[in-house]
Amino acid sequence: MGCMSASPAPSPGPFTALDFQLVLLRRMADHNPDLVESARHELGVSIAGMREANRRWQAMTRSARSRGAVARYRSVLGAPESTARRQIGDLECEALLWPVPLWPDLRFEVLLAPNGAVWNEWLVRAPGAAGPALRTVDDLTPWSCTVDEAARAFAPARPMEGTAPTRWRLAFTAPDTGGERRRCVAEFTWGLLQRVEFPDS
Repeated sequence: MGCMSASPAPSPGPFTALDFQLVLLRRMADHNPDLVESARHELGVSIAGMREANRRWQAMTRSARSRGAVARYRSVLGAPESTARRQIGDLECEALLWPVPLWPDLRFEVLLAPNGAVWNEWLVRAPGAAGPALRTVDDLTPWSCTVDEAARAFAPARPMEGTAPTRWRLAFTAPDTGGERRRCVAEFTWGLLQRVEFPDS
């Protein structure tokens, strides 16, 4: 009897919007594992499934045959829910917005420069959605606000270099519940607040 050749392993299915949400969560797990764990259960995905989604995303972005970032997002997330013109300093960008079911009041925004290059990719508040009331440091809880919301609430805020790709930091002062102003450094992943540190503490 001749030997039967082994069947090739089945190829993974298409990368989906669900997989992309897992990529967002994977980057947030370092700071807020409990929140990420709850979100993962809400999505009905195992830890291994989240790791696999992240592995596939990294492979997609690093592949020599990788399509441009915008084309990649369109292939995964579909057509943008909306588009808008956005002025960033002297640069007029086009903002593409996609819904993110895990955070119904947020949208994933990709900012395109006039030459078509991706200038930024992060989570922002959905158009028309009510943002959080940010008055004191106690309001700065994980996942409560986006970069631009914190920067507006506690202006003037100073952008700082992030600790890793897809991470941003802001330095500002904000009052505590007793009214005393405190120096803060807020860290964001994919544009969503993860933690606040107090350099003087």
